[in-house]
Amino acid sequence: MFSYMRGKKKIAAAVLLAAVLGSAAGCGASSSDNALVEKEKKTAKFDYEAPVQTPNILVDQTGFLPDSDKVVIFRGKELPETFTVCRLEDGESCYEGEVLKKSFDQELGVNFAVGYFTDLTEEGDYYIYADHLGESYSFSVSQTTISDLFNEACKKFYYNRCGIALSESYAGDNTHSACHTSAARLQEDDSIQLDVTGGWHMDEQADRDTNVGSKIAENFLLAYEMDEEVFTDDIGIPESGNGIPDILDEVRYEVEWLLKMQDEKTGGEYGAAITDSSKGGDIFTYPVVVTPVSMEATINFAAMMARFSYFYQQYDPEFATVCLRAADKAWNCYLMNQNIEDSAVFKAAAQLYRATGNQDYEAVLNSFFLRKDFEELFKTDENVFIGAVTYLSTSQAVDVDQCGKLMKMLMKKSEKIAEVSTKSQFLVTDITAEQDFSKLLYDMRCLTITDHIIYNHEYTTIIENHLHFLMGMNPGAMNYVTDSTERTYRDDDSKTGILNDPGNDALLIFMLSVLR
Repeated sequence: MFSYMRGKKKIAAAVLLAAVLGSAAGCGASSSDNALVEKEKKTAKFDYEAPVQTPNILVDQTGFLPDSDKVVIFRGKELPETFTVCRLEDGESCYEGEVLKKSFDQELGVNFAVGYFTDLTEEGDYYIYADHLGESYSFSVSQTTISDLFNEACKKFYYNRCGIALSESYAGDNTHSACHTSAARLQEDDSIQLDVTGGWHMDEQADRDTNVGSKIAENFLLAYEMDEEVFTDDIGIPESGNGIPDILDEVRYEVEWLLKMQDEKTGGEYGAAITDSSKGGDIFTYPVVVTPVSMEATINFAAMMARFSYFYQQYDPEFATVCLRAADKAWNCYLMNQNIEDSAVFKAAAQLYRATGNQDYEAVLNSFFLRKDFEELFKTDENVFIGAVTYLSTSQAVDVDQCGKLMKMLMKKSEKIAEVSTKSQFLVTDITAEQDFSKLLYDMRCLTITDHIIYNHEYTTIIENHLHFLMGMNPGAMNYVTDSTERTYRDDDSKTGILNDPGNDALLIFMLSVLR
């Protein structure tokens, strides 16, 4: 019977050492050999570090809402018929369930199965036990499981703010003084200095990227549009309590920086503000270099700024208008330099059409709708997908028949995601997601959007299962999101936690918004 080890254990090898050295000094050993052995006995010291053993009962290490569906994955050469949920504090049995849907994986040579314990609703800390397999990692059942994670994921962006001091009252252990406040220089002409303070750090080098920043802000705004009530004004940032949802306050902080990164003459968006570590020193005081205008960043900036202006009109009409003008300027810059048939144009046109009702943007949309490969683009192209979802939600005049076609495409894509998930041993669309979470997270964004438009309990359950996968119900039994459970990404130097990757964190927030 297998029982996992809670953490790495070092085993003293004194007995093994004595046995080995004893055989070396056996019959026929010289006195010098014996002296050598005695010396080694005194000086040889080593520990054997046992490899980390992971359980074969795989469960979300953070836990479950009391009223949610609760699932666990079993794997092994021999599987039991039942399992037991035990209270962590005293090991007392609280629930017994059946091991279901057994299947054999030819490649791995092991069996897989699932168990459900949805009826266990009492809040507390638990673990799962089963014959032949041992124990799972511990988890909780709590009313705040999702909301706590949601707030933690949202607040990561406040911790990543550049250009301002973070006080202990808001940032806790993440407090630091204002960083990168000096003027930056243009990479193409270092005689030109720019004020590009602000924005979000995107990596450990404290670089800031306009293209990535625009996409993150776009995902925030789309998630906010799907369910405004989820995004409150009290997650604990300086702007909390100002009457504006904190998610929009956070987006505005990035938007103000993105405006600084727009070339005043051309309307193009500079690609990034990168730190120069060549001379050493403190990362927060590294000189900053602004990279050349990027057309990809320019069109994504145009799309996001149009969306932001649309939602921000009710809070600050003057600033919203500034953002819309900047979006239009970036749009014109892009069209002067790039092909109008690029899919990014469709997304930006959809945002600008909704914000303005201008028929020039509508004409671009209609030209895409007539393309023979449009449905294929909807399935595979991020820009076309987001543009189509925007078109479905606009209050401007639309082609009703086209909206019907788009809804069918959305449902078809979501149903495919659901089908693949239910057939998977781990109940997800991408078992290889431990290497790259992007496909899994984008699939869940699609399902979340559909679930918001047409509520489907099956879709909600699938989204929950993907969260469980990320939090420990995966082949590595690893929590890839937070670092506060028994086995996390910090136990593998090659892994980076999802909350530490701003792009993935934004998609996780999107996914969590439907589960709160």
